[in-house]
Amino acid sequence: MNTKLEQNRGQQYIEECQCNTLIIGSGAAAFNAADSLYDLGVKDILLVTEGIYMGTSRNTGSDKQTYYKLSLASGEPDSVYDMARSLYDGQSVNGDTALVEAALSARCFFKLVNLGVPFPCDKYGQYAGYKTDHDPKMRGTSCGPLTSKYMTQQLEQSVKKKNIPILDHVRIIRLLTCEEQGEMRVYGAIGLKNTGKSWNYVRFRCSNIIYATGGPGGIYHNSVYPVSQTCAHGAAILCGADCANVTEWQYGIASVKFRWNLSGSYQQVIPRYVSVNEQGEDEREFLEDYFAAPSELLTAIFLKGYQWPFDPRKLERGGSSIIDFAVYQETVVRGRRVFLDYTRNPKAAEKEGTFDFTLLSEEARAYLENSQVMFGTPVQRLMKMNRPAYELYKARRIDLEKEWLQVSVCAQHNNGGLYADRWWQSNIRRLFPVGEVCGNFGVYRPGGSALNATQVGSLRAAQYISRNGQEPQMDWERFLQLSQSHMDEVIFAGLRLLEKGQGKKKPLELRKRYQREMDEAAAFIREEKGICRQIQRCRAYIADFYQETLAETPRELTDAWINYDILHTQLVYLTGMLVYIQEKGKSRGSYMIAGEDFRFNEVKETGIRTQLDQGERAELIQICSLRQGQVVVENRQRKPLPDGKVWFETVYNDCLQDAVIGQ
Repeated sequence: MNTKLEQNRGQQYIEECQCNTLIIGSGAAAFNAADSLYDLGVKDILLVTEGIYMGTSRNTGSDKQTYYKLSLASGEPDSVYDMARSLYDGQSVNGDTALVEAALSARCFFKLVNLGVPFPCDKYGQYAGYKTDHDPKMRGTSCGPLTSKYMTQQLEQSVKKKNIPILDHVRIIRLLTCEEQGEMRVYGAIGLKNTGKSWNYVRFRCSNIIYATGGPGGIYHNSVYPVSQTCAHGAAILCGADCANVTEWQYGIASVKFRWNLSGSYQQVIPRYVSVNEQGEDEREFLEDYFAAPSELLTAIFLKGYQWPFDPRKLERGGSSIIDFAVYQETVVRGRRVFLDYTRNPKAAEKEGTFDFTLLSEEARAYLENSQVMFGTPVQRLMKMNRPAYELYKARRIDLEKEWLQVSVCAQHNNGGLYADRWWQSNIRRLFPVGEVCGNFGVYRPGGSALNATQVGSLRAAQYISRNGQEPQMDWERFLQLSQSHMDEVIFAGLRLLEKGQGKKKPLELRKRYQREMDEAAAFIREEKGICRQIQRCRAYIADFYQETLAETPRELTDAWINYDILHTQLVYLTGMLVYIQEKGKSRGSYMIAGEDFRFNEVKETGIRTQLDQGERAELIQICSLRQGQVVVENRQRKPLPDGKVWFETVYNDCLQDAVIGQ
């Protein structure tokens, strides 16, 4: 990696960098991409990040964060093809990428073990597993609440030992593309380097870009993504990258003061759900309005641990996803605040001052009995059943023994994202989206499959580049010729953002508006009229962006560019959602399409009525692209699972002839 500094004719400093492969991001996918490229012999690489400690991998988790891989313990049979089938059965997933994720899961898992990630094994060396959502086997494993953080830290340590260069504090704001042999390909990028006190632009010349920027957490206000995980899809969308399945998200109940998923043990200990008004008064246990009997209410809370993401299939009478709907009604519709109270048992459970465990379903009662927590308050049960889950909040100065936990229904994971093929290459050649930014997950992904995908996708991209991506870089003069107009546009746009003007607002003030409106129009409850209205707003915000936005500090300039990214991502995502509804798409995954047949006073007896997708669109992958300011949407037939038969002699000879990588 070479750098030099030159002065632009407009007195704006531009730092020039060049490398074979530019890796954008600093989470588990980005670090594994760098580490894998180096091991495969590609050493002219540069990892660039907005903030090395800012990514989702390092800052999120749950009560027991899951990593999904092939079963590696016990006598229960499993196979690569069985695991691929589980991924494929999640609907709208290409069969070839499902097979790759299954085939490389063990290899990637054991690399993490060898790097020191403390996955638990028994005295015989078996890596024990458990069933996770949408998992017919026992493929889940975990290091506890911070699994992805441990992964990121160990991969980072390996990258630093190899002295792979890292450029910090740079926000990528534009990807550079050109036409080559009838196809668009990347040849560089432009970033804004911001130390907080000063800033300058950085221009990158490269042959390949591995895009490991994570999910678009910043498009929503109610989000469990860390605040630092905003959105970087826009730069790829604006350069012509296709998006896949942008309609597909996971939403679930999470804490908002400290953003964290409240799944598993946090629900299985059966806390009290309480709402209050904006003044903190008028306390009420509102779930009693939605469940016909105490047994249904308590069991639904327990099942929310297993069935944490909102799921429209669980809206029948007594269904666990009625809880998400109830929280939405209290927070969004009624403007109240909702808390989980671990200091007291729900009123519906009390009998003579203690929890009446006979009210629970047999499944819930057996689980709590086997966990030896048939006593006390929710926090006492949590400390016995999963002490690290309690300590996690205590370390953030939130003591569940003493205070309530404010919650909301939050965006948690985007199953859609940028489209990629079986080598994790976009429709834009030499652009490789890996990790959550890649939309390969389909509708119903097994829990923990996202962490496996960070490792498999980044390894596949590295393999492809090591064999097919080391041609000489674009000639320097041609690079300057092609990129100068883009550089001039970025500089001019920055100057417009810095200009003071009447009615201009700060970027974070504007972002809050964009995000809250997205929550109301297009989160886990979606309605055609509201989405149409928000698309028009979004287009207006983009058109008036420079007239409305004022950036007075280096930090605000970065925030303004983040807003620009968020708005273009929202526009594409909203349009994908609208077309899905207009094509008579029904409730599925983790969202419901709001109909006119809902009757609030019938919830206790009938649950919430919604038309469910019965797999009618399982064979389709929705593709969205931004073309000359217009969002183009089409449906493609997904690729079937490849033939499961493998013949050794054929594979052996293909490897001898170097006819595997890139094929």
